[in-house]
Amino acid sequence: MSTLVIIPTYNEIEALPGTLARLRAAVPEAHVLIADDASPDGTGELADALAAQDPHVHVLHRAGKEGLGPAYIAGFRWGFEHGYDVLVEMDADASHRPEQLPGLLEAVRRGADLAIGSRWVRGGAVHDWARHREVLSRGANMYARVLLGLGVHDATAGFRAYRADLLRELLEADVASHGYCFQVDMTRRSREAGAVIREVPIDFDERREGTSKMDSSIVGEALLRVTQWGVQRRARQLSRVLGYRGR
Repeated sequence: MSTLVIIPTYNEIEALPGTLARLRAAVPEAHVLIADDASPDGTGELADALAAQDPHVHVLHRAGKEGLGPAYIAGFRWGFEHGYDVLVEMDADASHRPEQLPGLLEAVRRGADLAIGSRWVRGGAVHDWARHREVLSRGANMYARVLLGLGVHDATAGFRAYRADLLRELLEADVASHGYCFQVDMTRRSREAGAVIREVPIDFDERREGTSKMDSSIVGEALLRVTQWGVQRRARQLSRVLGYRGR
């Protein structure tokens, strides 16, 4: 399977070189697309320099900071145009261990349409997190799992591998989610499309360089959208029940 690892960047000049080196060592056959949102710290220029040294590394320059969702969607479409079979999402800051990517790719080889690197299944773990962050993440995932019927323990996970065929189907409809809820939205759409989803346990490490992009507005958007999707799902279920009883 030809594989493209998409790494969105915005001000990741400190973290990117080390992450990229580890990734290239862990999965040397994979190609990498750095999708940079016009980082003012020079990350885009650094990415160009790294790509000039390695034919497996490519750079997609975007006009400005538009959010995680649009960056990944642009990367997916680039991957479609260049004929990759599997498209991977991974953070630039090495919070996702590149050495664990082969486990996700193996799950896809064994039949998964979507393999999620999960912190909250047996064998998964987070490291150097404050207790309140773990509670927030676990709570958000439980809320999404119950409200949306996802059957997934870590729907907010950002380390995942998709079959390109599934992504093409998902992107036939507009995806409006930009931030934290993008991953939940894509998981929801995958489930509704009947995709085979597998969770693979991973270790999630707190970033050591740069600063987190997470803020209260991103969490607020996720809470609002998950609630809206949940209400819509319950309404559809109720409509089907009432329609059946009316026959």
